[in-house]
Amino acid sequence: MTEKLRESCGVFGIYGPGEDVARITFFGLYSLQHRGQESAGIATGDGSRLRIYTRMGLVSQVFSEDQLSQLPGHIAIGHTRYSTTGSSRAINAQPIVLEGAHGRIAIAHNGNVVNAEHLRSELCSDGHSFSTTTDTEIIGKLFVNAPGRDLVDAISHVMPRLQGAYSVIVATADALYAVRDPLGVRPLCLGTLNGSRIVASETCALDTVGAKFVREIEPGEIVVIDSNGMRSVIGQPSSRRALCVFEYIYFARPDSVIRERLLYLARQEMGRQLAREHPVDADIVIPVPDSAVPAAIGYAQESGIRFSEGLIKSRYIGRTFIQPDQRIRDVGINLKFNPLPEVLTGMRVVVVDDSIVRGTTTRPIVRLLRRAGAKEVHVRIHAPPMGHPCYLGVDTARRSELIAARLSVPEIADHIEADSLGYLSLRRLIESIGLPEDTFCLACFTGDYPVPVQLELDKLALERL
Repeated sequence: MTEKLRESCGVFGIYGPGEDVARITFFGLYSLQHRGQESAGIATGDGSRLRIYTRMGLVSQVFSEDQLSQLPGHIAIGHTRYSTTGSSRAINAQPIVLEGAHGRIAIAHNGNVVNAEHLRSELCSDGHSFSTTTDTEIIGKLFVNAPGRDLVDAISHVMPRLQGAYSVIVATADALYAVRDPLGVRPLCLGTLNGSRIVASETCALDTVGAKFVREIEPGEIVVIDSNGMRSVIGQPSSRRALCVFEYIYFARPDSVIRERLLYLARQEMGRQLAREHPVDADIVIPVPDSAVPAAIGYAQESGIRFSEGLIKSRYIGRTFIQPDQRIRDVGINLKFNPLPEVLTGMRVVVVDDSIVRGTTTRPIVRLLRRAGAKEVHVRIHAPPMGHPCYLGVDTARRSELIAARLSVPEIADHIEADSLGYLSLRRLIESIGLPEDTFCLACFTGDYPVPVQLELDKLALERL
């Protein structure tokens, strides 16, 4: 249950004459830290040049007052990364600065382009070289070198060639661009702040900097913000929508709004539906913190079983580059969670979580609860079984490693040593969100991908070219 899916990335951009755009971007990225904890960066434009600073680590570790003061300008874009294409190392930190026929750009990207290997081979054949192993660099090189009168024409020319998920922000010295793939797999929204324009992965970033939400950027749309104001162009018409359903289940912050639905309330409803589908006689309902808290509250409300905290999360233990010594490593799951025996002893416990991926840490959690005194442990998951990998911007296991691809639900229950196990059905999940099923990507549950994929895509493939 603690083997969480890795959330792809977070992007933030601002066009704000008269504003301290680097500082605003810092706080915007700070609120998007949950989407990636490996590296962070900011690029700024002042009308004549671009400046950039990137480094490995959390947003708070990467930037200081001194670094922010060296990023002047009225345009800024920022990125916080979890690697889905290319390994986690400094050279792959974003934004990336590139130069070509359409000038010099900084680019940051959330998503995964599934035909990146093919596109890179084509670019290499045309004489291009690469300094990173990310699909972001491939997108950027295509943008700055494509035919067209200007960068908008070039981006429009490139978009039909990109297969997969991409919410991209681009800065030049004097303009900000936002681009969303025609499927709309990853979220991207627009806001305003004292006349400035802001682009962000989630609405929570707008809230953090005091901006007002305007609208979501539409699938297939290119938004341009410069001294002439804001304009919108359809870069590639959208024939269908495929928003990642895990944005509702887990990825996005619960205080974000996607398609007019507050995620906290959607997750709470998932918990209610879960209680209706998989009731059980129990004494307390506890969440695996933090992502399952709203669903556990919903389960408790619907079932009438008392909600409680039974696991306390050490929120920063996984955010250090210091390796534990053997004694600490042997403690295992206690590095991340500490149980409350005074709450758990003698109790029949329902423990709610958002997913089981490989199943490798679920059994230790169940054992931890039993050692703390729980009489029974009933696991409830507020999503369907995940039997297929994601190739669209989420780092999941290979299919052979996904426990739901190998075992039935009763077999998984036996494997994790739970007294019972219940998953939310796909139908109830969609009912909880309250939006049409055919507007989501559900491939991790169904195997029906919205774009053609190689069934064993490897995020390190570009490093071997």
